[in-house]
Amino acid sequence: MSNILTTLISHQLERYGSEREAYSSIDYDGRRLVPTSWGDFAATVDNVACAFEVLGIEPGDMVAIFAQNCQEILHTDFGCYRNRAIPVAIYATSSPEQVKYIVNDAGAKIIVVGNQNHYNIARSVLSECPGLHKIIVIGPEVKLDDTDSDSLRFSELLELGSLASDKCRAAVDKRSAEASDNDIATLIYTSGTTGEPKGAILPHSCFNAAIEIHHKRLDMISDRDTSICFLPLSHIFEKAWTYFCLSEGIRVAINTDPHRIQEGIKIARPSCMCSVPRFWEKVYTAVQEKIASTTGISKIMIERALKVGAKRNLDYARLGLKVPAWLEMQYKFFDKQIFSKLRKTIGIENGNIFPTAGAPLSATITEFLHTCGINIVIGYGLSETTATVSCYPSIDYEIGSVGTTLPGVQVKIGENNEILVKGPTVMRGYYGRPEEDAKAFTADGWFRTGDAGLFDQSGALVLTERLKDLFKTSNGKYIAPQAIESRLGEDRYIEQVAVIGDQRKYVTAIIIPAFEALKDYARKKGITFNSLEDLVENNEIRKFIAERIEKLQKGFAGFEKIKRFTLLPKEFTIENGELTNTLKIRRPAINSHYASQIEAMYC
Repeated sequence: MSNILTTLISHQLERYGSEREAYSSIDYDGRRLVPTSWGDFAATVDNVACAFEVLGIEPGDMVAIFAQNCQEILHTDFGCYRNRAIPVAIYATSSPEQVKYIVNDAGAKIIVVGNQNHYNIARSVLSECPGLHKIIVIGPEVKLDDTDSDSLRFSELLELGSLASDKCRAAVDKRSAEASDNDIATLIYTSGTTGEPKGAILPHSCFNAAIEIHHKRLDMISDRDTSICFLPLSHIFEKAWTYFCLSEGIRVAINTDPHRIQEGIKIARPSCMCSVPRFWEKVYTAVQEKIASTTGISKIMIERALKVGAKRNLDYARLGLKVPAWLEMQYKFFDKQIFSKLRKTIGIENGNIFPTAGAPLSATITEFLHTCGINIVIGYGLSETTATVSCYPSIDYEIGSVGTTLPGVQVKIGENNEILVKGPTVMRGYYGRPEEDAKAFTADGWFRTGDAGLFDQSGALVLTERLKDLFKTSNGKYIAPQAIESRLGEDRYIEQVAVIGDQRKYVTAIIIPAFEALKDYARKKGITFNSLEDLVENNEIRKFIAERIEKLQKGFAGFEKIKRFTLLPKEFTIENGELTNTLKIRRPAINSHYASQIEAMYC
């Protein structure tokens, strides 16, 4: 098998020619896409590769990337691959301590930074990173320190590469030709919900296998599709997906501002987009709010449309069955009148598939989205498995599951129902952590995911809980908090939830309301408040939320239900250490930060 990432751009240049678009960047000021052709992509990557060679980057050297999504991340990645070097992504929201830790742990020689904040952080830790020799600055607006004589702007890096000698270019070409599938492609640092993050070693063979496997499974997509780069490129889901898209000739629209993603989707109008469940939870709650405010004939039509959509898409299309003519006729009518308008409002009227993973998405929301003609493809994977382990097939998928295992990937259920994985996409191990490798793999080579699950009667994989999150009450009852949190995430008045109860008498929760929705409710009910603190402490508001929680918990066992809760007037944040960079809850931090509120619920 050839080294796909090292030869990807040259292969696509030969396949499509120099003029065809490879990717685009979203220009929010001009509300447009700025395209880059395969020819320009190849030329830029060659210049980056040559510049790295001039700067002393050797095969096996690490180059850190600390930036928000932008085209320069792709230039750096593929410039590294041409040199057999190793790009190491750092989340753009990382703290100085996290940046210092990863740079030193990986031994990075160069760090590529995005904006002023990233540059400032890199400068602040430079003296504590003995192996770090150079900062490359992407943002042209970044003001460099007056004493900084060592940093280079990305434009200067490209100029350095363009002036490279023939000897330099020959050296880069030689390295590319010698690239091996066993070379490390990248280190993906785990989000670290507990303990320090670890660098998962993903060789090129992992990406080769992942690209080939997805090509076999995702037979409904082609080079006529467009994907928006939604999640951070430091996230294995987005990185592997973007590489797959480039290898398939799918045009990629790079979202350059994570705070404007909803606007970005409307500019890009993608047919594909990988995302995390929280995005779709927000879509669901917004649509439910709109439905709740509708009256008369419009409401009757929406309710009828949802029944027809569910019947057609869930009972027939999902199972690969022929849709009866009378049902298809009704669906086309409601799709034109209602569903297509909903999809256009979101920006996904050209929708094909929308892979979703990273946390549980409730079956209720999944069914609703499919009812509306939004093809959510639920999957499951980890940094250590080069993303996807399983996902929905095109037909015969089971809602409530995370799909079926991908071709070439083996999954079995081990002790404590832990999901074990083996196959060509599984990491080599953790960088410099042999003791962690011993914990992560069984004696016969199966990777321990830390997730519990089972196979249902259809052969689909069902996640039951995250073993690290699983806790036991003082009454000896096991609680899977993610299942409860996922259910409460369906509610339009609830933004974030942390379920509590380890070694406690009963289950409680810290809840962050959806403040704008709750303020609207308060105004309609004549509830006065001067601040968010007033709002969350109001007895009528608490009673309202309690009633909604009780309805949402229908079907849970009595011991699993939330008995008491605390409403907070501020969100959990990455900056406060309460969320990982992938927006997962850091339970130890929440238990520590809100210890007094938690204790009060058990008095």
